[in-house]
Amino acid sequence: MINPHYHVILNAKSGTAHALGITATELEGLFVANGLSAVVDDDCERDLGERIAKAISSPASTIVAAGGDGTITALAGALVDTDKSLAILPLGTFNAVAKDLHLPLDLPNAVAALAHAHPQRIDVAEVNGRIFLQKVVIGLLPGLAAGREHLRGRADAGAKIAMLRYFFRRLARNRRMAVAIEPSAGERKVERVQALAVACNAYDEGLGKFFSRASLDRGTLTLYLLRRFSAGDFFRLLTGMILGHWKRDKALSMESVRSLRIETHRRLVKVMFDGEVETFQSPLIFSVRPGALSVIVPDEADTPAEAA
Repeated sequence: MINPHYHVILNAKSGTAHALGITATELEGLFVANGLSAVVDDDCERDLGERIAKAISSPASTIVAAGGDGTITALAGALVDTDKSLAILPLGTFNAVAKDLHLPLDLPNAVAALAHAHPQRIDVAEVNGRIFLQKVVIGLLPGLAAGREHLRGRADAGAKIAMLRYFFRRLARNRRMAVAIEPSAGERKVERVQALAVACNAYDEGLGKFFSRASLDRGTLTLYLLRRFSAGDFFRLLTGMILGHWKRDKALSMESVRSLRIETHRRLVKVMFDGEVETFQSPLIFSVRPGALSVIVPDEADTPAEAA
């Protein structure tokens, strides 16, 4: 039986939370309405690391990330190999981890699901000592994400057109980069790529599936190499994703590994780290930690159909 006492870290600045104006009082009310008790920390002016440390030192057995994927990843990194579990209230823009875990995506149902839930152990991945849950991307995408930040908060047609223009300009100017790749069980090789990604486990194919993972406990990393990426490649890959056969695309290759070393010619490299653009030092050393994180997932019978 899960301890009904929760410590919630609310990121009121995350996508959905900001748009809906979610407050600590409202969140506490949802917990009470479902017979649950919770302490809600909504102090976004305080350092996130300090807030996480306070949560871990609290008596709560379940720490709740009420925010987007960045908040979830930061909290997961602190909870790895502890006796506490991570619960997720998806309040971000993309909510990729919540979708992979088949969690309800609206706040009232997500809180209600905690009343009938159980812990499940999943894998985490690590790069240069940092824990991540989804993927690390090098190359084209971090630059595109930087452009997205300039338009954050705008949902009008003009912003969408501006983002498309920015995307295709970057695509036209992007050049392939040389990377040295050394898997744990294999020879070192040098590849010229437009982008590469290292994912915790593997993304699945299927009609209409976009970057979704059916299994988070395979105990592997998956390396994706995109050797070229023109406008034609983009539309072909997009069509393949919609139709569910993108893994066979001629511009893409993939392999499963347990650990990996990637070196670039630049000492500092920008990466997309679970959706956030960060700077890492080369080489990048990747590994997987099977079953290192306990997450709270709803009982199957109680999961709303729209969460799948």
